[in-house]
Amino acid sequence: MSLPLILATGLTFVLLIGGIDLSLEGVMGFSGAVFVLMVPNSLNGNSFGIFSIIIILLFGIFVGFINGLIHVKLHIPSFMVTFAIGVIVRGFGILSYNSIPPSIRSEGIIAFSRGSILGIPNITVVAFAVFFIGCIILNYTAFGRAVYAIGDNEVSARTAGIKIERVKIMIFMLCSAMVSVAGIMGAVRLKLGLVGIGDNMLFPTIAAVTVGGITPGIGGMLQTLVGVLIYTELINYLTLMGVDASYKQAIQGIIILIAVALSATRNRRVIVK
Repeated sequence: MSLPLILATGLTFVLLIGGIDLSLEGVMGFSGAVFVLMVPNSLNGNSFGIFSIIIILLFGIFVGFINGLIHVKLHIPSFMVTFAIGVIVRGFGILSYNSIPPSIRSEGIIAFSRGSILGIPNITVVAFAVFFIGCIILNYTAFGRAVYAIGDNEVSARTAGIKIERVKIMIFMLCSAMVSVAGIMGAVRLKLGLVGIGDNMLFPTIAAVTVGGITPGIGGMLQTLVGVLIYTELINYLTLMGVDASYKQAIQGIIILIAVALSATRNRRVIVK
């Protein structure tokens, strides 16, 4: 559940304002691939150390800025903007290693990927660290309150003095930064710089967040965590039962449909009250 939790944490902010970020797979794949190229690897002699992480995070923030800027300034739906940006970024990711995926040669990174703290794998520790950062931002900052206000009623939020455009851009920046962290952790786990580490991550992430009941202005990080837990356990159970991958995809779609229907029903009841 580590990588889905990181991705779901970032996506929660976007869904709370009624948006969507479809660049997730492309940004994750690019981040993982380029990160490996900046640490000791099988293709070059680079060794940027901690700066490789900083550079990748700055890249994620930049992509999020572009997503948000185009969305709010040109008034293009977020799903169209982020889908296009995701495809572009994925293409650059493949070009970065000329179709020859590099493998990590750093002993420190390899040791980190195999290590644990109190029996908890290091990658899982990082995932929960990102999750708790998301909790603090959403629940204990003015920015978090602005996210809820925009999702609940954008007109009222604007009347209250909230800078809608600025907050939306920052939300996409935050989401992409967290996706970049997932890309780094994905590369560390596989010890390979491959754009494909982001493949098939978008649908499960949306399913997990949807199962948690996240809708515009409603929900929070606790619901996201519960959704990720339910979804990953369900998929693991299906895998252990030997269910074919094609059937699992169909089940994922049914899960999203049911979760959205239940969320819509719950919202109508809230409005009636």
